[in-house]
Amino acid sequence: MVLNFTDPFLTTRVLGFETLFDRLQSLSESSDRSSYPPYNIRRNENLIYIDLAVAGLSKEDLNVELSDGVLTVEHAGPKSEVVQKSNEVVYQGIAQRAFKQQFTLAEHVQVRGAELTNGMLTIELEKILPEEKKPKTIDIKTPKKILGK
Repeated sequence: MVLNFTDPFLTTRVLGFETLFDRLQSLSESSDRSSYPPYNIRRNENLIYIDLAVAGLSKEDLNVELSDGVLTVEHAGPKSEVVQKSNEVVYQGIAQRAFKQQFTLAEHVQVRGAELTNGMLTIELEKILPEEKKPKTIDIKTPKKILGK
């Protein structure tokens, strides 16, 4: 099902959400969403972690980029043949195929860094809520009583 975000009803009644509609449109049109490499998303209060299983890859093999609120992790694929001198791979069970995973980040989510340890790429994000967006307690005032009444 393809969503129609050019519908006059949406464009005249909902203003200022054009980028959101563009992202929703592109998500509804993309049919090649891959689950490779497998990943987990964890949350600890305002911190968010994306763990991607990238066994056999080094940091030079990976490209992590943030552009226009979209975090992209990609690998272009193997650079050389699997056969190296006298070491011939008889069976290759560890995939090294090319991939591109994208994650759309909310407006106030920032990337704090990335770390590759033991075949696991962990990207750390933080949700930073600006002061004007934080909940505030409103003081309720009562009228002053006039003496004698």
